[in-house]
Amino acid sequence: MNKIKKGDIVARKSYGKDILFIVKNIIHTNQGKIAILKGIVDRIQSDSQIEDLEIVDKHMIKQRMQTLNYKVNSQIIQTKDKRKNKEYRIGIVSPYTRNKEKIITGKILHLDGDKKYSEKSYYYYKKLGLNAIVKNIPEYRQPRVVYRLLKNYNPDILVITGHDRNDKKRKRLSQHL
Repeated sequence: MNKIKKGDIVARKSYGKDILFIVKNIIHTNQGKIAILKGIVDRIQSDSQIEDLEIVDKHMIKQRMQTLNYKVNSQIIQTKDKRKNKEYRIGIVSPYTRNKEKIITGKILHLDGDKKYSEKSYYYYKKLGLNAIVKNIPEYRQPRVVYRLLKNYNPDILVITGHDRNDKKRKRLSQHL
C-alpha cells in the first residue's frame, strides 16, 4: 500500500471511488490518521480514515477530467441549441437596424470563497455567453460586502457558494459578524 501524504490525489474506497480528492492535511488522532480532503472536480470538503483512501493514478485522473470536460461541453452545446428556440429571444425592430434578435439573460453576481471555483465558474459563465460577475471573496467577509456589491452591480441573480462547512471556527466567526 502506498503511503498517503499531503498533496496526493485520492478516492474513497467505501464510496466506490466516486469523487477525486486532493489531500489537504493529515491529522493524527486517537482513532488513527484522518485525511482532510478537498474535491478536485466536485466542490466538496470531507475527511476520511487513511485506510479508506486509495491513491489515484495519473491515467485515471486524466480520464476522469476528459469525461467531465466532455459532459460539460455537451451540456453547453445543448444549452446553446435551446437558446436558438424563439422563446429565449426577443425581436428588436428599429429603423436603423434590420430585424435582429437578442438572447435574454439576466445579470449574475456570483460570490465564492474559493479562488479555483471562482475561476471555474467564470470560465463556464463566459463559455455559455452569460452576463456574470464572479467575485472571489473569503467567506468570512461576504456578509460585510454583499450589500455593497448588490448596490454596485444590481444583478438579477445572486449566487453565493461555499457555505457548506460547519465547524467551531466558523461558529466563532459568525458570532462576530
